[in-house]
Amino acid sequence: MHSAETVAAARESLASRDSVLVAFSGGVDSSVVAALADDALGDKAVACTAKSETLPREELADAIAVAEEIGIRHEIVEFSELDNPAFVENDDERCYHCRTMRLSKMYETARELGIETVCDGTNASDPGEGHRPGLRAVAELEVYSPLLDHDIDKADVRSIAKEYGLSVADKPAMACLSSRIPTGIEVTESKLSRIERAESLVRNWGFEQFRVRDHDGLARIEVGPDELEDALDPSFIAAAREKLTELGFEHVTLDLEGYQTGSVSPATDSEPVVENVFDAEYPTGE
Repeated sequence: MHSAETVAAARESLASRDSVLVAFSGGVDSSVVAALADDALGDKAVACTAKSETLPREELADAIAVAEEIGIRHEIVEFSELDNPAFVENDDERCYHCRTMRLSKMYETARELGIETVCDGTNASDPGEGHRPGLRAVAELEVYSPLLDHDIDKADVRSIAKEYGLSVADKPAMACLSSRIPTGIEVTESKLSRIERAESLVRNWGFEQFRVRDHDGLARIEVGPDELEDALDPSFIAAAREKLTELGFEHVTLDLEGYQTGSVSPATDSEPVVENVFDAEYPTGE
C-alpha cells in the first residue's frame, strides 16, 4: 500500500517541472495524475483528452466531468486512428499504433501551449499485464509516467483517488472501443459505432463490468462473474438478442467464462475466440 511519502514524492516530481500536459482519459489512473499535477502546478497543469471514433461518447462526458471535479484546465483535441492503415489492419501492434498517434497529438497540443512535459497514467501494475504494445509507444515518445516512476500500482491509484474524493475511484477499467475487435479483423467506423451503441444498451440494463466483443458480425457479451446470473435471465437474453440484432449483429452470444481483459488480444486469440458462449438466439439451449 502506498504511503503519504510516496504520494508526496510523486507530487514533488511534477512540481519540479515548469508545466505539464496530462494525457487524460477520465479513467482513474489519468485522473489521479491530473489531481496530483493540479496540486503541484495549479494553472500550469493541463489535462488533454483526445476525441476519436474509438472513444465512447459517455467516456468523453465522464472525462469532462472529472476534470471539472479536479478543477484542472481541460483541452479536447480531435484526431482519427482510422487515418492510419496500420491501425485499421488491426494486427497485434494495433495498440502501439493507436497510442503513438494519441500521444503524438498530446505533444502537438503541448507545443502549442508552450508545455514541454507530457504525462500519462501508466501505473506500476501495467507492465506485468500481458501483451501491452502501447507501453512501447510511451517509452519511445519519452512520456513521463509519475505513477510508474514512483511504483504506485492499481490498488494504490484507487486508494489515492478516494483520498482526493474522485468520483472515478471505483470506476471499472475501460479500454478503447477497438479493443473489442479481435486481432486480424479490420477496424471500421461502423463496427466501432455498433459496439458503442451495444455497450450503451448493456450499461443501461444495469451491468457494470462488461464488454461487447465484435467477431465480425457475432456479438459476444462478457459480464463480470458477479453479474453472470443476471445475464442469464431470460428477459435479458431476449432483449439483448432483439436490440443487438437491430444494431446489425447477425448473432448474439453470452460468454460463460465472463469478463476477461484482453480476451481478443494476441496473447489469447490465435484462433477466433467464440467457444464457451451461450447463444442468445437459442435461450433454451437448443
